[in-house]
Amino acid sequence: MAQSAPSAKPPTSSAKKTVARKHRKRRPRGQQKMDAARIRDIQEALIRENYLKGPATGKWDAATQAACVRLQAEQGWQTKVVPDSRALIKLGLGPNQDHLLNPESAMTSTPQTQPAAEPAEAKKP
Repeated sequence: MAQSAPSAKPPTSSAKKTVARKHRKRRPRGQQKMDAARIRDIQEALIRENYLKGPATGKWDAATQAACVRLQAEQGWQTKVVPDSRALIKLGLGPNQDHLLNPESAMTSTPQTQPAAEPAEAKKP
């Protein structure tokens, strides 16, 4: 007598979803690379601040990376190959503040602390 193959249960819907998730391609998140116009802006700012020499090419090359690292190191910041927000603000390439009524006092600057008021009892002669 021939043995019949064990009957396999059809996969449940949750098992199908698990298999589908495993085979789904992961899309990269966030910005993957800077465009040439933004790189050129950064290079022009680095040239203006004497961190980079030569023309702005619009290509993120070794000289641009070294200039960016040097800028961040001189400020005492963590040195990264790409500029962080502090470095961009330092180079004058930070967020657009045209929409602000008082850009000088916006939270992009360091808050100034007021001296503590004296207690009422201390003011009496």
